[in-house]
Amino acid sequence: MKKLQKKIFISGKIIAETGLHIGGTNTQMGIGGPDNLVIRNPLTQLPMIPGSSLKGKMRALLELTKGAYNNDTDPKKKGSVGNDKKITALFGMSADKNDLETHASRLIVRDAELSNPDNPNWDNTDMLYSESKTEVVINRLTSEANPRTFERVPAGAEFAFEMVVNVVADDEKVADEEQKLIKLLAEGMELLQDDYLGGNGSRGYGKIKFNIEKLNQKEYKDNEVVESEYTHEVFEKFN
Repeated sequence: MKKLQKKIFISGKIIAETGLHIGGTNTQMGIGGPDNLVIRNPLTQLPMIPGSSLKGKMRALLELTKGAYNNDTDPKKKGSVGNDKKITALFGMSADKNDLETHASRLIVRDAELSNPDNPNWDNTDMLYSESKTEVVINRLTSEANPRTFERVPAGAEFAFEMVVNVVADDEKVADEEQKLIKLLAEGMELLQDDYLGGNGSRGYGKIKFNIEKLNQKEYKDNEVVESEYTHEVFEKFN
């Protein structure tokens, strides 16, 4: 019988190596301000990376790498996930995909908030914990310039992240299930480092680096929770 065997916690920093733009609401845009604002925690006003952005981009890159993206001509199926059970084992499969075994996601990705707001270098930015960057679009027929301004979090910003992997398996298959999930997560993290996060990546935005600072686990044994440090060689590349 499958049951929750352990939770593996991975936490650390996401470091922006180039400017990062993950769009937020423009409802408070001032006159003459950027056209495209970054998303922020409404209580602290600190820029943040939504867990959905991290998780969605890793899944998309894994699907693209493994050929699991569906290019069916049927518009109802185009873009849907294929039958790669390695990916759905970690990211889950909704109940409407009745051609596969459905289950909840085994991966939890928390929102990552700016973790170095006290860095004195923030005094050099023209906006609160961010910068404005003006780009110009040139009409190829008329040569008319159309400027637009983006808000982005500059290179050097750090965000505190946490991911949790739930290992759900039969008692005799815990080790195999754990290896499968952890290796796939590490592969997704590496693919994201080699790609970009957020918008405008083809124009240089969104290069990030993961720095894992803490690994631990909670094992559920005979109505007892045993907490300990966790190690795995696939995470050494993120130190």
